Amino acid sequence: MPHLTDAKGTDLIFDISHFQPDVDFAAAKAAGLRGVFHKASEGLHFIDPCYAPAREQARAAGLLWGAYHFGTGEDALAQAGHFLDVAQPDGKTLLVLDLECNPSGPSMRIEQARTFVSRLHEVTGKWPGLYSGSYIRDQLGAYRDPLLGNCWFWLAEYGEVVEVPPTWQQWTLWQHTDGHVGPGPQTISGVGPCDRDRFAGDADALNAFWAANASVVS
Repeated sequence: MPHLTDAKGTDLIFDISHFQPDVDFAAAKAAGLRGVFHKASEGLHFIDPCYAPAREQARAAGLLWGAYHFGTGEDALAQAGHFLDVAQPDGKTLLVLDLECNPSGPSMRIEQARTFVSRLHEVTGKWPGLYSGSYIRDQLGAYRDPLLGNCWFWLAEYGEVVEVPPTWQQWTLWQHTDGHVGPGPQTISGVGPCDRDRFAGDADALNAFWAANASVVS
């Protein structure tokens, strides 16, 4: 069964998409944030129009950069290719699969998620992160998935005590708020209310983690 863990860590990360088109990344950095994940793609065709300009601005402000793909029930190999085309990982980019219930169509299934992350590993040599919450707990139950366990885990759960699926011993990132629900802080200078994420370590550990897991298309 999922195990409970104290919700600790350091608030160093936020994650955004085209729903936050006017971010002051320099102000976020000055407020103590160290990295940002931005939606790059969804399904087979969607490209987040804010991804490319936000990447340039965030890096100019000195923030670490990550990209995520919202998985759907469409062809997983094709989705992986689409994501890599949009994300353009350059050796400094962390890649993540966003695995959750799709409100507008078929959701990505566990076997599709395995195909997706395996393809990213095949192309880049690095396992991506896996972002999920109740969806993956419902899908896996007590099963420990050896393939998905290669991915570092980004937990989405808005409570003081959180449940980590048995596949992982601990979360690497924990999204503790969507900017409105969940433990604070919920806002960021230059951004406003948004998804905020704790890292299981300090800023130096975050830099080392990013360097070790960043992807580039080989």
